[in-house]
Amino acid sequence: MRPFEHHGQPSDGAGRPRRTPPAYGRIPAELNRFVGRGAESGALEEALGRSRLVTVTGVGGVGKSRLALRVAERVQDRFCDGVWLAELSSLRDGCLLDHTVAGAVGLANGSVRPPRSALLRHLADREALLVIDGCEHLVGECAELVGALLRRAPGLRVLATSRRPLEIGGEHVFTLRPMPVDEAVELFMERASAVLPRPPGPDETVAEVCRRLDGIPLAVELAAGRLRVLTVEQIAHRIEDRFRLLAGTDRNALPRHQTLRTAIGWSHELCTARERLLWARLSVFAGDFGLEAVEYLCSDEALPADRVLGVLDELVAQSVVVRDVRADTEGQARYRMLETVREYGAGWLEKLGEDHELRRRHRDWYLGLATWCELDWFGPRQEDVTARVERDLPNLRLALELSLEQPGDAQAGQHLAATLWFYWIGCGRVTEGQHWLDRALGTEGVHPRARAKALWVSGLVLTVRGQVVSALGVLHECLELSEREGDETATAYALQMLGCLAVVSDELGRAKALLRDALDRFRQLGELNALVVLAQVELAMAHAFDGELETALTLSEEARDISAGSGERWVLSYTLYLLAYVHMVRGDHARARELSSECLAIKRDFHDVLGMTIALEHLAPLTAAEDPERAAAMLGAAEDGWRLVGARRFGSRHFESLAATSQAHLRAALGGAYYEHAFTRGRELGLLTVVDREVRGWHAARERDRVTGARSTGTETGRSTQGSAGRLPGAGAAPEGEQGQDTPQPAVPPPGGADGRQAG
Repeated sequence: MRPFEHHGQPSDGAGRPRRTPPAYGRIPAELNRFVGRGAESGALEEALGRSRLVTVTGVGGVGKSRLALRVAERVQDRFCDGVWLAELSSLRDGCLLDHTVAGAVGLANGSVRPPRSALLRHLADREALLVIDGCEHLVGECAELVGALLRRAPGLRVLATSRRPLEIGGEHVFTLRPMPVDEAVELFMERASAVLPRPPGPDETVAEVCRRLDGIPLAVELAAGRLRVLTVEQIAHRIEDRFRLLAGTDRNALPRHQTLRTAIGWSHELCTARERLLWARLSVFAGDFGLEAVEYLCSDEALPADRVLGVLDELVAQSVVVRDVRADTEGQARYRMLETVREYGAGWLEKLGEDHELRRRHRDWYLGLATWCELDWFGPRQEDVTARVERDLPNLRLALELSLEQPGDAQAGQHLAATLWFYWIGCGRVTEGQHWLDRALGTEGVHPRARAKALWVSGLVLTVRGQVVSALGVLHECLELSEREGDETATAYALQMLGCLAVVSDELGRAKALLRDALDRFRQLGELNALVVLAQVELAMAHAFDGELETALTLSEEARDISAGSGERWVLSYTLYLLAYVHMVRGDHARARELSSECLAIKRDFHDVLGMTIALEHLAPLTAAEDPERAAAMLGAAEDGWRLVGARRFGSRHFESLAATSQAHLRAALGGAYYEHAFTRGRELGLLTVVDREVRGWHAARERDRVTGARSTGTETGRSTQGSAGRLPGAGAAPEGEQGQDTPQPAVPPPGGADGRQAG
């Protein structure tokens, strides 16, 4: 059934409403082209077909009025008694609401009846649509009037626009979001054509302007109007002061839409004192945020903690704050503010003189969050912790900024940058981590323990990035500082990081001594966490690279059991990697491949770029016999991974030899051109794409095995009973002439023809 058909309007005999012009009530003609909002227009029209009262809500300037009028124009021929518009923006006295609406529907002002009675009588038996635009400042009065009209006039439908719902029975709330960037760019270009003889450019700058204006149509249109005197680049440069920049000159616009400041300020005027105060205080957040943080940061005597929820609810109702359902996690609601709304609040916070205090409280909250996450990283909630840090990263960055720019707060910045080591290392953020650690260590603090922690974490990050000399420098500084201050914990971690550095520098004897010393110190301190277990994996790696496979296997299995017992998965994946190495060297290729695949899957879950890179490079030679082209693509993708990490296999001959030997055998098996084509293809696809493909294939294969009843190897890592024959390239045992003899040749030649020569 089409919307509105069941209300008795004239039909053409085929079930379709007769397209006759309405008897009364013309909506204003559009002065310029309506841009975008195709999906929203259709959805609003559908909502109006289902509900007799639809209220379009959204932040100021988001385009509520324009969309409502557009949809009203589209459906006007379905209402035989007309579409009527009541514009309320200029009405301040609620007592005059009935008069205003009565006048809008064509009732004579000289009627002796009270306007409410006249309206009810006039609309009682009509098929009409009433558009009430701008209800937010008269919500109570509008709710009362609309409720009465809908009860008395069954053929009436109401389309309202308001920054908050009317909150009456039967209301369908249609929340209008800002435009996506592509539509905002289209709007900008359309409005720019009215003031410029040719399109503005460059396109990426226009997109950046629209993105920074949150896709708010009013802001985009005002920015386009500034092209009379500014280039797009100048607009982008001045957008930090958006409220002064976007002061419009359109005399036809409603007063509240003539500048961005007045559009947002109109919402501010409608707020109570407590709502304004919370709005200002919420401006200290970046990105989305949760209720607990709001209650901690924003409450005081003026706004008690037990009142925060109610005030926040009002700000959500008024579209000042957005409930971001997509960001909800672990049963906790998340909220956010558009940047334009946030900046308006920040201006008020500064006027209140609370900006410094609120930023400090914000920093303390997120420092506490980071500390909790570090502790919770060793356990079954690792992935939840990762997601939490990822979600709160904008706020954590803001906390870091404050700590590093305020005199006397250096220790807080050092502690925070160091406490997030698990995120920098474990979740593929080593470059950003080094940025914050360098800045933190460049400040002078009065707490040596905070600096010592930042030093050993920096040493770990530099090691991962292959910067050996710099890593040695900060780790020796850490040792000197921690020993001088009696900081046994920092000493143990510094020794561990020096041991890790020795492993990748091929100083295996020194690595074993340092790592055993560190592990002994951890036991004496009662320290047990992911890094401590990782120290044992690193020790196992030193033994494995030194040819002591039995010792490496024992240490790895013990580390695996500790990780699995605690529910920890990040270090577990490194134990799987090392166990795969041992089984590969011992000739159990199937077991090594299964372990490497499981390691890769876990690393993908954490977005551990280093882990994915070494696991993929490990998996490639194990795949070579089955699919050499795919193996070559893996090596290409791993090359992209090393680029992302910023290292070149640490300069270690053990990592280099595995890759070099694999490349040589694949090149020999495929031919130079075939190999280069597949390798380049993998590098162009990139690390993440190839890893996703391999992990999906591995999961699919495991599911097939489960369905067919095949024995699944899981994560069991018992000692192999097979001999050491048939070692793969890079394991350091099989002669080169015995490698790749049974490797199938590719079925499709590379570009350039069957002779292997590449085109061009």
